[in-house]
This record gives sequence, C-alpha cells and structure tokens, in this order.
Amino acid sequence: MSRIGKKPVDLPGGVKVAVSGSKVTVEGPKGKLDLPIPANFKVEVKDNKITVTRPSDAKQDKALHGMMRSKLNNMVIGVTSGYQKDLEITGVGFKAQVQGKVLNIQLSYSHPINFNIPDGLTIETPKPTNILIKGIDKAKVGKAAAEIRDFYRPEPYKGKGIKYAGEHVRRKAGKAVAGAGA
Repeated sequence: MSRIGKKPVDLPGGVKVAVSGSKVTVEGPKGKLDLPIPANFKVEVKDNKITVTRPSDAKQDKALHGMMRSKLNNMVIGVTSGYQKDLEITGVGFKAQVQGKVLNIQLSYSHPINFNIPDGLTIETPKPTNILIKGIDKAKVGKAAAEIRDFYRPEPYKGKGIKYAGEHVRRKAGKAVAGAGA
C-alpha cells in the first residue's frame, strides 16, 4: 500500500468537497478547483477527511494512488491559504513591472519581454527587482515561476539573472583568477 496514498487529507473549516462521477471539486474561501479521478479509483469524504482507495495493486494504480492524494491535499491548501513563489532579479538595468495583464521584464536583451499573466494567477512587483506570483493552483504558480525564470537563468560568473528567493547560485572564478596560478 502507498504510504502517502493511504493517509487521509484533513479538511479545515470552510472547505467543501463534492465528488460527482469522475470529478472532485474542492471549494474554499479563496476559490474553487476541480480534479478528474482516474477510472475505478474511489474518493470518499467522511468526518472532515478525504480518503483515496485504489482498485488494485498494479504498478500504475500504486503510482496514481499517492499522486491523487497529494493533488487533493494541494487543492485543499490552495483554496484555504493559496500558494506563492518569489523571484529575485539581479543585474544592472534588469527590472520588471506589471502593466495590466502583462508582466513587462527588461533584461540585457535588445527588447523587453512581455509575459502574459495566466488566468487564476496574480503577479505583483513590490520592487522592480522582485516578482511575487500568487494563486490557488500549485502547478500553475510553479509553472509560471519556472517560465519567468527561464527568460534569463542565473549565471555563475556575475550572478546576473532571475532566481527563486533563497536559491543559492554557485559562483565560479573568472579567467583572471583561474589563470593566475599558471
């Protein structure tokens, strides 16, 4: 049995879960999320707990069992407290600002980069070098943060680029330092 899959998901107050056919709907103070259920899986709500049971011990069912439980847990957390990713921009002249439904990022390219903000997410720039991505869907928040980071990943020599808050960028010595011993 899957160790994660057999653990029940606790439901905090104010969260409603509806199971209808092959779809689970979780609704809370921040919003509403849907999740399709694979065939023959059972999702039950009893005593403010969600339990997931799998149809067999097949390898595919075992893999889906833990994933289903994790997704349901992420949905419950999302509709109650939400998710947030913080990005930091490092570099001379590197900055970002939100203009309507578009995040305008200026990096060392000849043109600004316009990132369309996906539905269900909010992006804020409290400082020109900080980007906050907020939403109730963990996958959407992470995907948007990864796409923004991919515009200019942090490089190891000067540390310029877009990185996650708290991410450690391993720095390398330049050629002047590396060639001094030879």
